[in-house]
Amino acid sequence: MPVLNQSDYRAPFLFRNRHLLTIYPSLFRKVSGVDYQRSRITTADDDFIDLDFSTTGSRHIVIILHGLEGNSYRKYMLGMAAAFNKNNFDTVAMNFRGCSGAPNKRLRFYHSGETEDLDTVVQYVKHLGKYETIHLAGFSLGGNVMLKYIGEKAGNIDNCIKSAVAVSVPCDLKDSAAALERKQNVIYMKRFIRELEIKLRHKKELYPEYINLDGYSSIKTFRQFDDRYTAPMHGFKNAADYWEQSSCRQFLEKIRIPVLLINALDDPFLGKACFPYEEAAKNDCFYLETPKYGGHVGFVTFNGTQYWSERRAVAFIRNNRG
Repeated sequence: MPVLNQSDYRAPFLFRNRHLLTIYPSLFRKVSGVDYQRSRITTADDDFIDLDFSTTGSRHIVIILHGLEGNSYRKYMLGMAAAFNKNNFDTVAMNFRGCSGAPNKRLRFYHSGETEDLDTVVQYVKHLGKYETIHLAGFSLGGNVMLKYIGEKAGNIDNCIKSAVAVSVPCDLKDSAAALERKQNVIYMKRFIRELEIKLRHKKELYPEYINLDGYSSIKTFRQFDDRYTAPMHGFKNAADYWEQSSCRQFLEKIRIPVLLINALDDPFLGKACFPYEEAAKNDCFYLETPKYGGHVGFVTFNGTQYWSERRAVAFIRNNRG
């Protein structure tokens, strides 16, 4: 039953194009009303994670996770934080390692299947002693991390975590990587490969003996990048092994708290395997909504300051606040 076949998102008439819906918000959207206070926490391996809190004095908080090479100041992160603050939730934006403006200390970065850092953040927020309930919201890569985490924990998930919303998630990483190799998506792939090179150059200054950038210009796809860097840096055999172990789709059947996944049918980052209809049909806790339009982390809305995806996330979590 939790496959929601009818979605009430209506893309603006001139925005019924997947690329326009994807690109417009990052270039032209303005978000106000979010005043972050940063906290740096230490990880078990003596690295650090930077957290940006936006508080209202609520007893309920939403931990928000960004996408690949994002950070807490991306428009979609600010928009989601503002929407929850307006509806009386505190929020904390989790910056993955190396994404907060300061290089992390260890050789490893973050990746699509790394859930230990999220658990570190959950435990930190819980032990602040300020919150009755914790909720999660994740975008793209961050959504994959979040869904994998909830599925991995299954019946052992911390009882403070009551619900979650994921937006534009590549549930099958192999399928998503193939989708991004399509000719019409070259603009996104080039941007990611360029941004990852900048990150690697910073890392090379700390670990010159481990990072080799010779011939980097020949890398054109995630398969090539993950084979050469992500997999060996994080203990995987190769890109295929990384994708297989890290894709959240295999963990969705184990989810035991209310979770909503919103994946637009026109998302240029997603192939067919990224739409887990079977898992949703078999799990009363896992809801899948697939609007016809939306792009990747798009869902542009002009009536009001909040985008549709933000209003939908707030409504779902309010209904499952616990």
